Amino acid sequence: MTEARNDGAESDRRRSRRVDRADHVRADPEALSALMGDRALLLRMDCCDPWVSEDGRLDWGTLDDAPAGAELVFLGLDGDRGCFAAVPRMLEGGDARGKAWLQAGQLSQQDFATFSAARSLASWHASHRFCARCGSMTVQGKGGWQRDCTDDACATSHFPRTDPVVIMTIEHVTPDGERLVLLGRGLGWPEGRYSALAGFVEPGETIEQAVQRETLEEAGLKVHSVRYRSSQAWPFPSQLMIGCHAMTDHSTLAVDRTELDDAFWATRAELFAALEDLPGKTFLPPPRHAIANSLLRDWLDRPAG
Repeated sequence: MTEARNDGAESDRRRSRRVDRADHVRADPEALSALMGDRALLLRMDCCDPWVSEDGRLDWGTLDDAPAGAELVFLGLDGDRGCFAAVPRMLEGGDARGKAWLQAGQLSQQDFATFSAARSLASWHASHRFCARCGSMTVQGKGGWQRDCTDDACATSHFPRTDPVVIMTIEHVTPDGERLVLLGRGLGWPEGRYSALAGFVEPGETIEQAVQRETLEEAGLKVHSVRYRSSQAWPFPSQLMIGCHAMTDHSTLAVDRTELDDAFWATRAELFAALEDLPGKTFLPPPRHAIANSLLRDWLDRPAG
C-alpha cells in the first residue's frame, strides 16, 4: 500500500500541469499567502534551470524544497494549488543555456510555457536586485512579476523584460524557378549545424525593418515582402523569437564573418534531407524544439512567395 502511494506521489510530481498565470492573484498579498500552504507546488530547479525528468516532464516538489531564505515567484495556479519557483542567490557563469538547452526539447507545449516563464523570471530576479535608476536595493512585488526600489525618494517599479528577436527564412527564386532558402551557421556552433538567420530588434525598429537590417548586415542581401509566420518564447535568458519570411531578388552573399561562420543557399531537396535525417544529408538542421525548425518546415510546405 505504501509503495502504491509513493508511485502516485511520483506520478503527481511529474505530471504536466496547465498553469493559469492568474494575474488577478499577483496583486493580492492575502491570496498569495493563502496559496503558500502545504498543497503549494514548487518547480524544482538547478539555479535557473527547471528540472526535466527522463520522460520529458517538469519536476515539482513542495515549498519545503526551496533553499532557506530564497525568494519565491508565483507562476500561477494549477486548479486551486499555487505554483512557485525559487530565485537563485546568484547566476552561474558559463553557457547561459546549460543543460536546459537540450532538456527543453523533451517538454510538451504547456510544460515549455511554464519552463520559459520560470527560467526567465528566475534569471531576471537574480540579476536585478538593485534599482537601475538610483542603485538602491529592490524588493519583490506582485508575486514576483515586479521589483520595487526601496528608496522612498525613488520608488521606481521594475518589470521583467522580454527581448524581441527576429528569426527569418529568406527565399530566393532562381530564373529557372528553383526555390532556395538561406541558411547560416553561427560562430562556435556545433560542427555542421545550420539554421535560419536571426537578430535582436533594435530600439526604434519595426519587425519588418529588423528583418531587413539583420539580413543585409549578416548576408549582404536586400529583402522585401516581409511576413510574420509564428513566434516562440525562448528563455535563454528571456527572448521572444518572432518568426518571419522574406523574399530577395539577389543571390550573391556577402557574409559578415564577425556574425556568421558561414552561409549558403539550400535547395528544397537538401533541406528535406537534413530535416528528415536522410542518408546523404549535407548539414545538421536546428533542433526540433527550436522555432527555426518549424519555420523551415513551414517553408517546405508552402508555395513560393
